[in-house]
Amino acid sequence: MAKTAAVGKRERRVEAARLGIIDAAEELLAERGAHGVTLDAVAERADVVVQTIYNRVGGRAALLLAVTQRAIAENRAYVDAAYALPVPPVERIRAAMAAYVRFATDKPHQFRTVTNPPDDPEVLAQVDDLIASHMTNLATALREAIATGTISPDFEPDVAAPALWAMASGVLSLDMRATGHPFSGDHRARMLDFFETLVERGMTTPEPR
Repeated sequence: MAKTAAVGKRERRVEAARLGIIDAAEELLAERGAHGVTLDAVAERADVVVQTIYNRVGGRAALLLAVTQRAIAENRAYVDAAYALPVPPVERIRAAMAAYVRFATDKPHQFRTVTNPPDDPEVLAQVDDLIASHMTNLATALREAIATGTISPDFEPDVAAPALWAMASGVLSLDMRATGHPFSGDHRARMLDFFETLVERGMTTPEPR
């Protein structure tokens, strides 16, 4: 029993060290960009030696991948749940957009990683897979809304989905620009309301005259 408890305690310490290293890499990525995520900088921030990084996570590429995988998991936790709601398609679209806004607000570091990932082939491939999944979900909801007559049949879901995602990301990114002068919460909320109004007016099937 004592041996099992000791093993469990050691595993918890190992996992805590791994998570602390990823936390440090995530902070450095947000503060300095991908070029700032060096093994020496992460070791200093996490208060470990470089060899511990290799033992617990891996080299620099593995660090960037671990940070990206965490961001992807956080993004999915917010947005996938919205697409799974048992509500009409237009409501799912609204819920997904609201979830994406909450993700950007609650997890700004992860939002930046997803929208501006490090230039690493494996990282970019995983982010591309995430975006493709979101585009599939959004395009499916758009098709269903068109079929029910709640969205204009003029829309091409496979074109509209990435356009809507890109526009939402752009509006949200404005508040995270590196000028040091973020928008006030009220101004940001008004911009997002304006964006939603434009989207809804553009997509809604016009009333017959």
